[in-house]
Amino acid sequence: MQEGAQVVVEVQGAMSPQQLIGTLVKAGELTDPASPRGRLLNAAARLFEQKGFSRTTVRDLAAEVGILSGSIFHHFSSKEQILCEVMKEVTIFASARMRSAVEQAASPQERLRACIQSELEAIHERAVPGFSILVMEWRSLSDKSQKEVLLLRDEYEQIWLDAINSARCPGGDATVVRRLMVGALSHTYSWFKARENGLTIPELADRAYQIFAPKS
Repeated sequence: MQEGAQVVVEVQGAMSPQQLIGTLVKAGELTDPASPRGRLLNAAARLFEQKGFSRTTVRDLAAEVGILSGSIFHHFSSKEQILCEVMKEVTIFASARMRSAVEQAASPQERLRACIQSELEAIHERAVPGFSILVMEWRSLSDKSQKEVLLLRDEYEQIWLDAINSARCPGGDATVVRRLMVGALSHTYSWFKARENGLTIPELADRAYQIFAPKS
């Protein structure tokens, strides 16, 4: 591949977010968003992003879905458990979506490009609502809950490590390369606005790819 060349990921056969959610629900990996528990989790994800975990009350959650506050505890033992479940489901969906994009890619370079774009779309809430909560509210979890989320997070990170190793990114250690990528990609949340910067998410992904991709 020539230096400066852009990689275009073919995703024509990829499932839409709605189709992917349906598949994961049928497999028992995600909560049905139409169920009472699913409605609570979706409402919690929105409110935790908008107001923060500490400022969101059980009463806020109940009002968002139109139920009594006490009814929440038929589904969850505490507000912290709700946060944990939100993070777990966000991670499961983000992993499935990235894996689906990677499977559509035809080469190691395209798989790396697919990972970059998938993560940028998640960070900027294009397809994975609640992704920012994984970073912003991490300290709000108990040690036990953190361990539960980390087990799922390891699966997400393994997709990245496999793509980095397969693409033979410069830098040697895939773990170090990934950590550098995390810093670069996650920081775009504070400065990247599509209309203001004149770039789309795919175009930003191309720029990031050019930085981390192997040069030939």
